[in-house]
Amino acid sequence: MLYSIKIRSNSERPMASPDQAVVTDAFAEGHDHRACREAALAEADAICRARGMRFTRLRRRVLELIWDRDSPVKAYDLLEQLRGERAGAAPPTVYRTLDFLLREGLIHRVESLNAYIGCGAPGHAHPVQLLVCRHCYKVAELADEDVARLLQQKANARGFCADAAVVELAGVCPRCGG
Repeated sequence: MLYSIKIRSNSERPMASPDQAVVTDAFAEGHDHRACREAALAEADAICRARGMRFTRLRRRVLELIWDRDSPVKAYDLLEQLRGERAGAAPPTVYRTLDFLLREGLIHRVESLNAYIGCGAPGHAHPVQLLVCRHCYKVAELADEDVARLLQQKANARGFCADAAVVELAGVCPRCGG
């Protein structure tokens, strides 16, 4: 099990409802991934404008490619898709774009898969816990403040000053297990 918490700056907006732990439930019956995609792209554009950041065509396209999948996507898969669309696409370009999207809170890295998913609550400071299905590789995103607080308390009790954490739970989703 991997543990990693990203501690965000106080300048970011907190989630509207911190009690609501489920951010994106890819396992839910009737989950409309296309609606999540469109909302995330619109919010990414607004976030970048509000922060004075450029949401370039490449940044938008990489975010679109990530959201086009309903499971995590690897950097080299993104590169292959981009090479089919634009000449000169190279690994540094993709990695710089992924770094930007991560830094701005628009995507998450699924450490155990070395892959990326779109953030279900971009622009909102929140802890991230990921549920990763080991059969279909779909990922549900949680933002449970109690889990983050407990991990922080445990670290603090040992004199450890955590500034980042990611929590990934591997298992079987309801669709694959039923």
